[in-house]
Amino acid sequence: MENKRITNTTKFFLCIWNIGLFAAIWFWFYDQLAFDKYWFYGGIASVGLYAVIYLFFCHIYHAFRIASTYIGDTIFGQVIAFGIADIILYVECCLMYNHYANVIPGAVTALVQIAGTSVIIALAKKLLMIYVRPKKTLLIYGNAVTRGMAEQFAGRLLEKYDHLFDICYMENEEIRESHLQELMGQSEAVLLYEVSGEKRENYMKLCTEEKKYFYFTPRIEDILCQGSSAKNLLDTPLLKYDYNYESVSGYLGKRFLDILLALIFLIILSPIFLIVAVCIKLEDRGPVFYKQKRCTKDEKIFEILKFRSMVVDAEKDGVTPCRGNDSRVTKVGKVIRAARMDELPQLINILKGDMSFVGPRPERIEHVMQYKKEIPEFTYRHRVKGGLTGYAQIFGKYNTSAYDKLRLDLMYIENQSLFLDLKILMLTFKIIFKAESTEGFDEEKSEEMNRKTKKLESME
Repeated sequence: MENKRITNTTKFFLCIWNIGLFAAIWFWFYDQLAFDKYWFYGGIASVGLYAVIYLFFCHIYHAFRIASTYIGDTIFGQVIAFGIADIILYVECCLMYNHYANVIPGAVTALVQIAGTSVIIALAKKLLMIYVRPKKTLLIYGNAVTRGMAEQFAGRLLEKYDHLFDICYMENEEIRESHLQELMGQSEAVLLYEVSGEKRENYMKLCTEEKKYFYFTPRIEDILCQGSSAKNLLDTPLLKYDYNYESVSGYLGKRFLDILLALIFLIILSPIFLIVAVCIKLEDRGPVFYKQKRCTKDEKIFEILKFRSMVVDAEKDGVTPCRGNDSRVTKVGKVIRAARMDELPQLINILKGDMSFVGPRPERIEHVMQYKKEIPEFTYRHRVKGGLTGYAQIFGKYNTSAYDKLRLDLMYIENQSLFLDLKILMLTFKIIFKAESTEGFDEEKSEEMNRKTKKLESME
């Protein structure tokens, strides 16, 4: 309750601060340029439009999340939200004024917005850390994973959310019922990590009876059910799987968006293409582009294009995933990989129809063969075209396990829509600035990539 009170109060002050500052500068300076007549009503409409745009992008970028997001991420989301709104309303003013309006008052206001927003969010986070106590949490892990894996999962969770969770107890799913009841009574939240089907159902029932907050890792069938609709044919409830990803109208709309955006970005980014190509050529005189066979819809094979970021003979000893601080990465490669510029030539793949802007990331043929043996459901990713960006790229990392990437991608496939595609594209802009998304595999991860997935699937 205290958590929500602080968050809601912070949201109120952020809205008052950012929308209020815009309203002040608009009525003081820009409104009289944009509207010769009815300036008051025009100003009210402009402020209303600004508020709608600002709140929309705050929703997209989770810019009101305080408890579960880093301060920097929340501030960055806010800056994008009111920054886009500022730019749109400035363009509106220029169009209605039929001249370029002085940008300095708006720029100064934006700087004040950034400063005030940073202070508000930092104070809110500090209050949250002082007054909100992390919940005592019981973590129950399944037989499909080891205790070490469960501890690793708990460590990753607490690294970011130790102010929300205090994992006091960790037990295997075979825990005695009497001991479970005792620990449940001492816990405020329960985490069910890769617990097998029947056990998980029993624990979920117990959590609801005890009114405990609980979280659980989904099975593949849980995610597939998201693509189903309720059918009241009898007095027995039925769910019908709808194959939403095969929608013809959705596919045509998606293809139109792909062609339009690919052409726009190719034109806008053509100077960057030229600069990167020249830098790669000057460093070692090798080829500018790197081609690699990948799998897309229906496991169709195509050659994906990238700016070459490694030495020419990087895979002379076989296919090896990129590791952190990999010596094969060139000097130019380090820069373009950090800025995601090595992926830009895939705009050509999108224009050709090999890929889409949004979809599961196309995997190498060698990896697909490996993953299919370990996870039979991995073929579900090939129900749609591969994408330049996707759900797993937004919410995962480069070194996220194949099983977790599969679950993330299936969440997209079963819920895809034009709005979701646009949302992922906008979120992609944000993660470009997050270094952790490009982390390479460490040595052990590279050698034993996704070893746990086979055991995990067999247990289910």
